[in-house]
Amino acid sequence: MTIDQILKDKGAGVTTVTDTQTLHSVAKVLDEARIGAVVAIGADGKVTGVLSERDIVRQLARHGAGAMTMTVAAAMTRDVITATPQETVNACLERMTDRRIRHLPILRDGALAGLISIGDLVKWKIAATEAEAEAMKSYIATG
Repeated sequence: MTIDQILKDKGAGVTTVTDTQTLHSVAKVLDEARIGAVVAIGADGKVTGVLSERDIVRQLARHGAGAMTMTVAAAMTRDVITATPQETVNACLERMTDRRIRHLPILRDGALAGLISIGDLVKWKIAATEAEAEAMKSYIATG
């Protein structure tokens, strides 16, 4: 299965923020949307980074409550690991595991096309495994 199929199922909507917003404003966005990460977009509309709950907590540990006035640009992960809609679930799972990341922006022709989490991919893998097991049971039963 490709990432494009997962995006069709879950939707391609992505919560984005500007890289000039404060961590406090983004913490509110994360809380209200009940999500763990956002994609930061620069003035040119391009992906500039990913900011996760972990990034905010890391800044709080280092700078205390004053971290909440920092900008997204100061705290985000700039080395953004991405994927394309044509890639497979297994390829993306491997990349996420190797790089120890939980969110992967999906780019189509350089433009943001979606965001997948490791939870999205694990959910798909479980569903695929269950469907395969049911098919095997059916095949055996009809023998």
